Amino acid sequence: MFEKLAAYREGDRLEVKRAQGGLPRSLWETYSAFANSSGGVILLGVEELPDTSLRAVGVKDPNKLLDDFWNTVNNPQKVSENVLTDSDVQALSHDDVTIIQITVPRADRRLRPIYLNDNPKRSFRRNRSGDYLCRYEEIQGMMRDAADQSQDSRPLPRVGIGALDLATVSSYRQRYRLSHNGHAWNELGDSDFLRCIGAAAEAEDGRLHPTVAGLLMFGHDWRIAEELPNYFLDYRQQTSFDERWQDRVVSQGGDWTGNLYDFYFRVYSLMRQALKTPFRLEGILRVDDTPAHKALREALANCLTNASFSERRGVVCLWTENALVLKNPGDFRMDLGQALKGGISDPRNANLLKMFSFIDIGERAGSGIPSIVRNWTASGYERPRWEEEFGPDRTTLVLPLAQSANEREARDETGDKSRRQGPATNGKNIRQAGVMDSKRQRSTARTNGKTPAIRTGDKRMENQLKILALARDTGSITTVDVADSLGLGASWSRELLQDLVRKGKLAALGANRNRTYRLVGPEGQGEGAGDA
Repeated sequence: MFEKLAAYREGDRLEVKRAQGGLPRSLWETYSAFANSSGGVILLGVEELPDTSLRAVGVKDPNKLLDDFWNTVNNPQKVSENVLTDSDVQALSHDDVTIIQITVPRADRRLRPIYLNDNPKRSFRRNRSGDYLCRYEEIQGMMRDAADQSQDSRPLPRVGIGALDLATVSSYRQRYRLSHNGHAWNELGDSDFLRCIGAAAEAEDGRLHPTVAGLLMFGHDWRIAEELPNYFLDYRQQTSFDERWQDRVVSQGGDWTGNLYDFYFRVYSLMRQALKTPFRLEGILRVDDTPAHKALREALANCLTNASFSERRGVVCLWTENALVLKNPGDFRMDLGQALKGGISDPRNANLLKMFSFIDIGERAGSGIPSIVRNWTASGYERPRWEEEFGPDRTTLVLPLAQSANEREARDETGDKSRRQGPATNGKNIRQAGVMDSKRQRSTARTNGKTPAIRTGDKRMENQLKILALARDTGSITTVDVADSLGLGASWSRELLQDLVRKGKLAALGANRNRTYRLVGPEGQGEGAGDA
């Protein structure tokens, strides 16, 4: 590093101080800021020149400076916690002068905030090349994260079980039965089931109430916002410069529950359309699930289960021309390098993660982030990247839609024609483009006079299997959903749905234009439609 010192600049992870008169008082503000942010390096005996380049000037008495430093950093009246080891502080020679290098790691969440003068209000954070005094809400956020108890586990004594949406609970239980056929919890009533999965708990009044996790997962937006005023979920498709967005889903829309469970399935069904899907068959059925789809499911669950819903700025999911972007309030609970290695699970909302994992969504063994990277890059995309912001805290995951260099080379060599389902032209919704593609394919098959590869009866079965899978993925479906997703006409879609109702695979709810369809029992899963 010192050989190229002149090329470095102060920034998020580097601070220099001349330290000609001993330890500068501002050193401790930087120590607090680095420990409360992403860590960094402090160089004593280096000055910043007017052109922002750096120059080594050395310290006058390195041994005394080191003694003073260790005495102060171990004084709890001056610094709340010493997060350093002996190897983090070194005296190094450069151009016949001595520079002291202090490498400050990111503090463990259980120790934060790191503050000065025995006063938590003297907590600092790093912003580019400067240290700033933390606002009250930032200090509160770090203190919440320092607790051993998960943020979403406490019961809400002002909220009754009746505040939860029964249709959402029913949909969740249906998915749970599909994943845990024969489990004893399937025989429980709703209240006992919710207690078992962590969605409800007894409060001090001895009665059962929803936990924070239960309300977030199964409640209505307006009721969630009464307990968590900053709660907000936002999905936007922004793939065209001609419009602000081509599609949007917000929790405050009023036409759906606005809870995390429904948001997850709505947003996943939309964002998955951005992914390329190579043509692959298992028997007569096309397989559309790729490692990238698995990475997206894991990333979305990770975003929701690690969000700090007490923070300003809600969850934002974007489908842009170049990437899928997931943003959640709250910073990382551990160093990003450690999270990428895997093996340590420390979710901000452990109950939410548990509830998602019960229906086969999300990793609970600390392997979620490594699996996102592995599965996304395995599908030929560029490596995902994470970004952190502080004040207010925010974590952003960018899943690039551009192909990696290796994938481009492989495609050039093999001439691979894998289809990518990207945004439709002229700002049209992707689902409309998919319908037109399907119609063109059917028209081409007819005009060429070729016999379809699948007989009429087999094609009917295949479509009904796809309908059941769509119902399983989204909770409820309409005739329009089926027509758009499968590229079928409205009349044929309605006939297929009514046939599944007659066979007991789906239940029809509502009448005429408002009719929706839901799975009926565990037999409604794909394999149960084998006699469709």
